[in-house]
Amino acid sequence: MGLPSTQKAAVKVGQGDLATIEIRTIPIPTPGPGQILVKINYSGLCASDKSLLHDEWAASGVAMMPATQGIAGHEGAGVVVAVADDVKDLWKEGDRAGIKWIASVCRKCEFCTNGVDECHCPKQLNSGFSTAGTFQEYCLTDARYATRLPEGVRDEEAGPIMCGGVTAYVACKRSVVMPGQWIVLPGAGGGLGHLAVQYAKAMGMRVIAIDGGDAKRNLCLKLGAEEFIDFTTTKDITAEVMRITTYGAHGVVVTAATKAGYEQAPYLLRPGGTMVAVGLPKDPKILAGAPPLLLCLRKLNIVGSVVGTLKDVEEALDFTARGLVHPILTMGKLEDLDRLCSDMIAGKLAGRACLKVAA
Repeated sequence: MGLPSTQKAAVKVGQGDLATIEIRTIPIPTPGPGQILVKINYSGLCASDKSLLHDEWAASGVAMMPATQGIAGHEGAGVVVAVADDVKDLWKEGDRAGIKWIASVCRKCEFCTNGVDECHCPKQLNSGFSTAGTFQEYCLTDARYATRLPEGVRDEEAGPIMCGGVTAYVACKRSVVMPGQWIVLPGAGGGLGHLAVQYAKAMGMRVIAIDGGDAKRNLCLKLGAEEFIDFTTTKDITAEVMRITTYGAHGVVVTAATKAGYEQAPYLLRPGGTMVAVGLPKDPKILAGAPPLLLCLRKLNIVGSVVGTLKDVEEALDFTARGLVHPILTMGKLEDLDRLCSDMIAGKLAGRACLKVAA
């Protein structure tokens, strides 16, 4: 096949806030039964990658496992370069494939067979968490769970949709906001938020974006938000949402992983409204909810949402294929990973970071 024997990978070195990545040369793996090898042209950088690389969730018992070899990443898009014999009926060399947060499921448990949501398979493997991720030039993945990339969606756009896009899309669906109704998106200018703005708009929702600064304002309005609230200059965000909506929003999707965002969100809702928890704070004491009095009197719904099924990913990609949703990308290389993580932590990263991985 003419493949090289080694590849370049970004490998985690150190622990916690002091952790960095080191570019190393490692062997290229060979597909085992049921696997394909994908040359990763592009990989998105998710806030979850930053959290795993810096052990932000270690207090909750979530940290990169030894099987990852220190390689994070779960938004990969590229070309299939090797296929195991038993799955050659599914893939051939040259096909375009996407690798997601969920890299593999058992296909046998209740959640895999109920036809609704395999995302809760107890035996799932996760890219960059329990198996080596997409911050390497060549990545193995389960042939039966990889996503076939459609025509009209470039690799650099497909990568971020593997997690950020489908997460935003499913969260909008979980909000049960109907066309013509109001949805509030705290953190709307970020990597998840700017995608949620586009999906919500394409699904007919009226979008109120919350973020800080003129750059985020301009981005959100350009992408289809009807209203923008700058949290750095607005004294009473709840009052502003009520002014715009009269009775409150029908839904709130919290992509900003902050205590303030989660404390405020329920108060932005009208009776019967739904708050969707998406952003994952590193502080395990931060809770998503509201006082029982508020929950009961307004009959509020508080739900969580995480990535999406194979079918959800196909649907999310279709919005891009139809020209309705496009990730706004800050491009870099594997060598830029530490810098881009720092920009994300500082809130300087508008849109989604995407890394050019393979040469």
